[in-house]
Amino acid sequence: MTPFLLYMARASLYLALFYAFYLLVMRRTSLFRFNRAALLLGTVLCHLLPTLRLRTIVLPAVAPMTADAPVQGAVSPVSAAAAPFSWLTVLYFAGIAAVLLLCLLSVLRTLRILRTGTAVPCEGCRLTLVDREISSFSWGRRVVMSRDDYEKYPAILTHELQHIRCRHSLDVLLMTGVCALHWFNPLAWIARAELKLLHEYEADEGLLNQGIDATQYQLLLVRKAVGEQRFSLANGFNHAKLKQRINMMQQKPTSGWMRLAYLALLPFLAGTMFLCNPVRAEIRPATPGETALFQNDDPPVPYSQIEKKPTFQGEDAGTFARWVTQHLSYPAEAKADGLQGRVMVSFDICEDGAVRNVRVLRSVHETLDAEAVRVISSSPKWEPGEQGGKPVKVSFQFPVIFKLNGDEPATAPSTITIRKATGAEGDPIIYLDGEKFSGKISDIDVSTVQSMEVLKDAAAIEKYGEEAKNGVILIKTKK
Repeated sequence: MTPFLLYMARASLYLALFYAFYLLVMRRTSLFRFNRAALLLGTVLCHLLPTLRLRTIVLPAVAPMTADAPVQGAVSPVSAAAAPFSWLTVLYFAGIAAVLLLCLLSVLRTLRILRTGTAVPCEGCRLTLVDREISSFSWGRRVVMSRDDYEKYPAILTHELQHIRCRHSLDVLLMTGVCALHWFNPLAWIARAELKLLHEYEADEGLLNQGIDATQYQLLLVRKAVGEQRFSLANGFNHAKLKQRINMMQQKPTSGWMRLAYLALLPFLAGTMFLCNPVRAEIRPATPGETALFQNDDPPVPYSQIEKKPTFQGEDAGTFARWVTQHLSYPAEAKADGLQGRVMVSFDICEDGAVRNVRVLRSVHETLDAEAVRVISSSPKWEPGEQGGKPVKVSFQFPVIFKLNGDEPATAPSTITIRKATGAEGDPIIYLDGEKFSGKISDIDVSTVQSMEVLKDAAAIEKYGEEAKNGVILIKTKK
């Protein structure tokens, strides 16, 4: 899933939680203006919360790490290359396009109605009268209604003017955009309908506050209940559910204390924020008796898969092996106890070339583990690897061998080298996992190799042709 789709999924989760709270707790209250503001501000807030990347720092207990029992939280090397344009992405943007197309059709239908109408002077709006039966509606500062309604029912024009004064069109435009982005979330569409219903409540309340008789107005609503539905983005006189509007006019005003009910939503939003933010562990240097802690960060690109491999002091990984050998000290305690073995260490070469996230993959003893981590953690900066022309984090596995053949420890080579026979003129052909490898054999990390086979002389030429006269090396990597 791309970062954008992940962001939209999180935002949709916040919206679903917020809208569900409104529908269950606040929709039956008469706090029309406050609920309208809360719906709009809550919608914006739900799109800001996913950008807050909370990180909980955890210091796990230090324990020996072995190949059979890796430390909890270890990160498997996963390619960080850009994800392809997946079918999920195509489906998501196809849904957005469908919603926008429906909105465009609604606009075109409304423009067709405006062309058939007659513009008349009206204070506070641009009024268009149509010489046929039509459900009145408003959009922006424009009101469209039938000439018969304009002459017989002035309350309808007053109602539409309330929509214009409250700028309800801007709210509907915002919520239509939200529905386009969250077309897969049914609660987003329900919230849009609820907001338009709040607009009708607010317009009805403003109309009644001007002294219009409530009973006569309700009879007018019933009389005009059946009508043709128009522009879906507009605020129509008959747009909302009639029974709910009449019931809300007859309902007693809700106590202002009910506004505090929104505070009950805060713990749920906070809990969702922590659930939507992964936990990361902070790396710290290892000390004798400890293995290294590591950071669970974004997955790096494995060394064997990177397009441009990182280099150490201008050369390949073999130079790093020699540097480690020069700076590694055999722990006196381990030497006295006769401890030796191979410590497999993994680390990340970050975008700035720094070595971070050093961790032990295969443990020998805590003192040898700590020394291996110490020397690798003190590595100078590398030239970072690149993927798609940009520096990226690269994961690297490095084996350190502690062997009591003398006073100096040894390190296992991390790359493969070729020793050509005396008189050989060219290099052998290399096949990596069945495909011809055009790079240098030193570019292949020996820790990724599962098996290697060498063909030479007549056997190589018979199978791979004359170009194999200098031999063929068949390398199979671990999967």
